[in-house]
Amino acid sequence: MIPTQGEPTSALLRTCLILGGIAGAAGVMLLAMAAHMDTTGLIETAAQMLLFHAPAILAIGALSQTHQSPFLLYALILMVAGLALFCGDLTSRAFADRRLFPMSAPTGGTMVIIGWAAVVLAALRIRPR
Repeated sequence: MIPTQGEPTSALLRTCLILGGIAGAAGVMLLAMAAHMDTTGLIETAAQMLLFHAPAILAIGALSQTHQSPFLLYALILMVAGLALFCGDLTSRAFADRRLFPMSAPTGGTMVIIGWAAVVLAALRIRPR
């Protein structure tokens, strides 16, 4: 079921477009920094994580426009918060030589994994709008 012109855009779609765009842009910027400024390899890992997940964030938003599942929102929140913690910690270690807080990268990575599990749950509970 594709929305026709004049149907409202889902708030989740708008949010995902913004967050997916930010993740993609940040990933490209970090890859450029990794090529010129980073000797640790941490920035490249953070950039790859952002770039790998930006399309997933966009897909969650696109799916939310035509289908409903309570788990789509949870998937988005977990992925974005997890990416912020994971990539933020790696970036902080590379540029400031300090962590955000103890266990921030593993916590963020775990949140991203659980976010993907929420995508699986969304697939099991999805229904047309």
